[in-house]
Amino acid sequence: MADPTPPAAGRAYLWRLHRILALYVTGVLAFLALMTWAEHQGLSRHWIGPIFLFLTVMVYAGIGVYGRTTDPEEYYVAGRGIPPMYNGMAAAADWMSAASFISLSGALYLQGFSGTPGQAGGLAYLLGWTGGFCLVAMLIAPHLRAMGLYTVPDFFHVRFGGRWPRVIAALAAVLCSFTYVVAQIYGVGLIASRLTGVQFEIGIMLGLGGVLLCSFLGGMRAITWTQVAQYVVLLLAFLIPVSWLAYKQLGNPLAPLVYGTQISKIADLEAQLLDSPAEHQVVQTYLQRAKDYEVRLKDVEGALEREREKGRERIRALRAQNADVGLIVTASRELAALPRDAAAARERWTREMRENYERARPLGGLPLHSQAYVGDPNGSPEEQREYELTRRNFLALMFCLMVGTAGLPHLLTRYYTSPTVGGARASVAWSLFFIALLYLSAPALAVLVKFEVMQNLVGSSFEALPNWMAQWARVDGSLLSVEDVNADGIVQFGEIRLGADLIMLATPELGGLPYVVSGLVAAGGLAAALSTADGLLLTISNALVRDLYFHDTPRRASPEQRVILTKFTLLAVALSAAFVAALKPAEILPMVSASFSLAASAFVPVMVLGIFWRGTTRQGAVAGMLAGLGVAVYYMLSHVSAMRALPSWMLADGLWFGIQPISAGVFGVPTGLLVALVVSWVTRPAPELPRVRSEL
Repeated sequence: MADPTPPAAGRAYLWRLHRILALYVTGVLAFLALMTWAEHQGLSRHWIGPIFLFLTVMVYAGIGVYGRTTDPEEYYVAGRGIPPMYNGMAAAADWMSAASFISLSGALYLQGFSGTPGQAGGLAYLLGWTGGFCLVAMLIAPHLRAMGLYTVPDFFHVRFGGRWPRVIAALAAVLCSFTYVVAQIYGVGLIASRLTGVQFEIGIMLGLGGVLLCSFLGGMRAITWTQVAQYVVLLLAFLIPVSWLAYKQLGNPLAPLVYGTQISKIADLEAQLLDSPAEHQVVQTYLQRAKDYEVRLKDVEGALEREREKGRERIRALRAQNADVGLIVTASRELAALPRDAAAARERWTREMRENYERARPLGGLPLHSQAYVGDPNGSPEEQREYELTRRNFLALMFCLMVGTAGLPHLLTRYYTSPTVGGARASVAWSLFFIALLYLSAPALAVLVKFEVMQNLVGSSFEALPNWMAQWARVDGSLLSVEDVNADGIVQFGEIRLGADLIMLATPELGGLPYVVSGLVAAGGLAAALSTADGLLLTISNALVRDLYFHDTPRRASPEQRVILTKFTLLAVALSAAFVAALKPAEILPMVSASFSLAASAFVPVMVLGIFWRGTTRQGAVAGMLAGLGVAVYYMLSHVSAMRALPSWMLADGLWFGIQPISAGVFGVPTGLLVALVVSWVTRPAPELPRVRSEL
């Protein structure tokens, strides 16, 4: 975009940046108009997606190449010369991530405003993330900027001294940032594979090339101006579809102001679905499937052998009837897809039993969209328990996201680039403004999409389903599935299963918008994932090289050599994250939320104490960080299925107070704070004795 080297306060420099931004926005709008015209002229959809992917990545890469540098001050903190407005835009792009852009509206669609006892509602994400920026502005960012640091572990080294505070902070930064970046690269692969039609793993590598081109050469300097460009794309990509849907349904494009009308209509449609006989048939079918799996689990080995024998018998019968080759091949694949042994069968059937029990609930297991909390505080004991657990998990997740925002290393490093302490505060304010432009529209998008599904998709014929549904199902079966469960040929709401990561990306196709808008939305999701991945990879590589490799053991190296080593470490971390993302470990939002609990537990208690209480000691800081992070990691891992092989006494005994593992920070933060306070008080230095004045 521009060279941030000139004085950031100069009026001429700011006007130059404004002109460049205006030209860039004009160019993006002109490109959209050109692509719309080309689609009307007959340009194939097979070309539109790759064009959006290629051109947007090339623009970001061009900015990254232009911003290349080996100067440490420029590479690590962009020369501390980024004006507040542009720093706010970059922070907003860094913040939005694949979780906010792709998954937030999906969470609101699936969980409603308040959620369920096992999954907090989407409104918790909005309140937690926006509230966290208030903590950043008041408690953290100005104080860190005043110290003139480069990384978050720098603070722990400068404030507490010694080796271990910095080492623990660096390792914690790597842990929470790596979890976060895996989710971003997963989102990159999801979008790239949909735009180009290639396999998911190849899509990851295509997107990874864009990440590296943006961050490898120029560090924070290149990333900052790339993120400004990416924010423009993701803002347009989010607002155009939601405004289009609002105009289509309500005749007014200002979605945040008018979507409330659709909430009451959704409530009426939900009541109709709850009384629908066809929906009741779907529920009973899923319930019967769940019971069948439950019966199988009573004798896993015998049930597995019976299923194999059924498969072999079916193949023999088809061959005896000289059936079509396609039917025989399908039956052979079904036989080969059976679990390979009893352990695999138990794991798969347990998962499918739970999924079918979940879908054997009204509305496919989704809560009523606008209800306060599931259950009833004045109802039966079971309803009271559901109400209490839903409210408790909602507040716990909101707390973790709010405090975690104040501790994310890649976000705090963004405010090191401000020219002054006042500039850091102003940057946070601008960040909130630019984030609010999208966050105010996210609930509206969820409501408009749910109305579109209930009003137009439900009740249609399976034979008339649009092609985009099959295309998304091929990308990842967990994103979308539609099955004629009650065999009536009509789509019921309970037969539709949409993943949280699909809602935003499929909105243009669901609403019947031109395919150019689908390409724009995918480009916006790609921009959101790339912008956050850039900042996270730089944070991880800085922690490994600057905070661990060179500070742990004295080594001779020039500043330029350190920057070069940081670049190649960034490359290695990116490839490692791509490998993990290719395994499809989970949906984007849960992975991101876990990193917030880790950051909240490891950093915030000790960081706040270190800033505002002089009595915090090095021993207290080390003990507080280890205790907070240890409790959060322990609670999360205790509920990971892979850990079930460990002895039961080593794992947490169920859910503590009914809190889900995603909100482990609600235990880690107070533990870290309490331990840091107690140990600091115990290890406080003895007060100096008053000097005795002797007179001869």
